[in-house]
Amino acid sequence: MKIEDYAFLSDTQTGALVSRDGCVDWLCFPRFDSGACFAALLGNGKNGRWRFTPAEEIKTTRRRYRGETLVLETEIETASGAVRLIDFMPPRGENPDFVRIVEGLSGKVEMKMELIIRFDYGRIIPWVRKKHGGLEVIAGPDALILRTPIETRGEDLTTVAEFTVAKGERVPFVLTWFASHEEPPRAINPEHALQETIKYWSDWSQRCRDSEPWRDAVVRSLITLKGLTYAPTGGIVAAATTSLPEEIGGVRNWDYRYCWLRDATFTLVALTEAGYVEEAASWREWLLRAVAGSAAQMQIMYGVRGERRLEELELDWLSGYENSRPVRIGNAASNQFQLDVYGEVLDSMYRAHRGGIETDENDWNLQAALMNFLETKWEEPDEGIWEMRGGRQQFTHSKMMAWVAFDRAVKLIDHCNCAAGENLERWQKIRDEIHEQVCAQGYSSEKKAFTQIYGSEQLDASLLMMPLVGFLPVSDERVRNTIEAIQRELMDDGFVVRYRPEKNKVDGLPGKEGVFLPCSFWLANCLHLLGRTTEARDLFERLLDLRNDLGLLSEEYDPKQKRQLGNFPQAFTHVALVNTARILSGGEAAPRSRRPAPGA
Repeated sequence: MKIEDYAFLSDTQTGALVSRDGCVDWLCFPRFDSGACFAALLGNGKNGRWRFTPAEEIKTTRRRYRGETLVLETEIETASGAVRLIDFMPPRGENPDFVRIVEGLSGKVEMKMELIIRFDYGRIIPWVRKKHGGLEVIAGPDALILRTPIETRGEDLTTVAEFTVAKGERVPFVLTWFASHEEPPRAINPEHALQETIKYWSDWSQRCRDSEPWRDAVVRSLITLKGLTYAPTGGIVAAATTSLPEEIGGVRNWDYRYCWLRDATFTLVALTEAGYVEEAASWREWLLRAVAGSAAQMQIMYGVRGERRLEELELDWLSGYENSRPVRIGNAASNQFQLDVYGEVLDSMYRAHRGGIETDENDWNLQAALMNFLETKWEEPDEGIWEMRGGRQQFTHSKMMAWVAFDRAVKLIDHCNCAAGENLERWQKIRDEIHEQVCAQGYSSEKKAFTQIYGSEQLDASLLMMPLVGFLPVSDERVRNTIEAIQRELMDDGFVVRYRPEKNKVDGLPGKEGVFLPCSFWLANCLHLLGRTTEARDLFERLLDLRNDLGLLSEEYDPKQKRQLGNFPQAFTHVALVNTARILSGGEAAPRSRRPAPGA
């Protein structure tokens, strides 16, 4: 099953992936970063899955989300009739539910259910018993209860059932998680839950400000972003999965079920511009809570509640998606030093303030502490935006984002009347010093482009952000040259790769990866700023064509195999889609750019 063959479901606390034929191959309870009880996505059926199949041969299948919701409908047709599988996860409190309703559409269809539950990412075989009006499944701290009017039985460590659905009949199945030391929660009414879930998502979607002519794509991306939100705290995970590979069969497999500070600015802009100020404020508050404490201890990512320890482990009992090993949980990049996140945090605070989310004295004190720390660190090498594992370098993008941090801190002083003390003049001086250094050491006159590392000749697509964050205007010859160089050297089949790992080995990893979809959206933004609107729109439309039939995108794309790569669905990609649609529709393009120095 290809990555794009999956649908995404969420209750805004955890998420699931459902295959094109209606099999749940990935589900973590009770949080995004909890152990999976269905892990077939990263192994095989014996690692846990939940499927319904007709007893006879399937003629056709088709699927869709019901309107602007996260209610999935999969229609399956056989020679004897047709059924509709309705899947959803009701937004909830403490106990998550996964609801499946099998509806008869025509004729009579004999159906089979197969439920294989394996806790701890497909490793632990649970104890199963009939109790509390359902089938209880228990192992360690986790328990599930399956409630359905259909009789089930055990068979070879699998729960199975057979039943017939005629036209007009609806057969419900509700799987609910609870802590194993507690009693299971009261049963929900699946039909009521369906109507409430439809209303929840429909009402939320209707709040979206139009982004014509791409409103459908924008709304679906915003729904996906909302689905990747951990509602109790406002944190937004990068993706619902771990270890979906950036190269099939390769080792570039990472756990993305955490919250990256880097996503803050892009996400805040996308939410506020679309009218979701409450969600933007919750994300900002999560951000402030997560980074609170010593500025020297700020991480690049955190758990959904702000957890700092994200120890990286390899799960050797899972074969990996299409044998792409290792399967990892946790993320060692959480311990990296990355200068650019300071720019992202300060930029997000500035954007939030401009968007009506005011900065108070406590907020400012935290930001000032981060800036005081950055004063002593901005000249140091780091691991960079792409979380390189080949050693620290003087990355041009990192220095540029350090400039953004000081620039936004100065602007915040101007806009929110923050107590500046001696900061203002000193930060202005450092900002100008960084700008001068980047222009002198980050630009290669031989390459005629800003390069990945000071003094190198290698390109990096992250430098497409230069005009978008206001470091230099797009009219600057060096910026135009950089955009053109990236188009010449960092494009595969019309899309952008981040860099060429096979050339400079800077990331310390074997193999390669696909084109990086957020970077391709950034290129569309730059082309628009250059006045090359037709090219920008053409690239944007081609990016939209890469979405699956449900409007979902992962992080990367393989233009040769014509398939998506990386964790799925990817928040960073969908945020980039929303922001590019806004820019191409005439919204604010970028912060005001610094004018080039005399003689530049």
